[in-house]
Amino acid sequence: MVEEDGRVVLVDDEEMVLSSLSSFLTLETAYEIMTFTSARKALDFLDENEADVVVSDFLMPEMDGLAFLSRVRDIRPDVPRIILTGYADKENAIKAINDIGLFQYVEKPWNNDDLRLVLRNATERQRLVRKLNGKIAQINDAYSELQTIQQDILKAFV
Repeated sequence: MVEEDGRVVLVDDEEMVLSSLSSFLTLETAYEIMTFTSARKALDFLDENEADVVVSDFLMPEMDGLAFLSRVRDIRPDVPRIILTGYADKENAIKAINDIGLFQYVEKPWNNDDLRLVLRNATERQRLVRKLNGKIAQINDAYSELQTIQQDILKAFV
C-alpha cells in the first residue's frame, strides 16, 4: 500500500473550502497540510519550502488558478499541480493540462475518496521523481569520477 504522507499546499480564496479540505485531509491522511487564501503568499511559501503537491482553486480574485499554477511550475517544476474548479469547462481544463502541465483537475463539489486517490497518485509521482533525480545525480557523480580516473591514467602514461 502507498503511504499517504508528504506536504500538500492548498490555495483557495474561500476559507470554508480550505477548512473543509484541510479537515478532511488532516483526519483521513498523514499529509502535512499548508493552506493559503492568497496565491501570492503561497508562491512566497513555495519559494522557500518544498511541497509534494499543490492544489489550487480556479477562480480567485488576486490571481487565477492557472496563472498561479504556471508560476508554481516555474518555481517547482517537478511538483504535481492540481486545479480545483466549480466550472465543468472540460475544454479549458484539457487546454490547461496541456499548456501548463497540470497533473489533474478536480471538479467542485469533489468526492473525498476521489480526491484522496488523486493526491495519493500525485504524491507517489513526486516521490518517484525525487528518487529518479537522486539516481541520476548518483550516475552523474560516478561518470564524473570515471572521467577523472581516465584523465589520471592518461597523464600517468603520456
